[in-house]
Amino acid sequence: MKKLIIVGAGGFGREVYAWAKQHPDCGQVWELAGFLDDDLSVLDGYDYSVNVLGPIEGYMPAEDEVFVCAIGAPEIKKKVCESLLANAATFINLVHPSVILGENIRLGVGVVLCPRVTLTADISIGDFVAINCHSSAGHDVTIGAWATISGHCDLTGNTSYGTGAFLATGVRIAPSKSVGKLAYVGAGSVVIRSVKDGQKVFGNPARVIA
Repeated sequence: MKKLIIVGAGGFGREVYAWAKQHPDCGQVWELAGFLDDDLSVLDGYDYSVNVLGPIEGYMPAEDEVFVCAIGAPEIKKKVCESLLANAATFINLVHPSVILGENIRLGVGVVLCPRVTLTADISIGDFVAINCHSSAGHDVTIGAWATISGHCDLTGNTSYGTGAFLATGVRIAPSKSVGKLAYVGAGSVVIRSVKDGQKVFGNPARVIA
């Protein structure tokens, strides 16, 4: 049986641990082996059956180990996962059993879909995308690699999201609008105009803040 290691033991990592325990492959295809985190004391004071196995930097994966990334910040996620991939790490997709998948859903590698996510039809999800609880994507949505979609976001039809985009909790995107690569959309924002690469926006309607 493979050993599943969660990359990142912060808040999102602890959530992913819970979702992994509820996955039908747990105990059948792989078993939870522990976390990687550069803060070796990050789980102090928490009650978990597995520990931090060591720092991420320089970790050499074993042949029987598979990985899932639980880091929200896209740029850090990319840096960390690319270092592990360079050492021949194998990343799996973690799709919670409560996720609703419609027709023609294309998932990349290393994707994390948390509970109650809904993907409707003809959607493309890039490598290492994370979509948190209760978020939904309508028809013909595309999400670039390394992007993070926080909880309770509404990605309406024909919207697109660039590489490394970050949507904070409760974001609403108007149909056919886009969020550029490495753009940041603040919590609760309503996007009625497309967001350019690298922009930070916030508000209703969302406006550039930096």
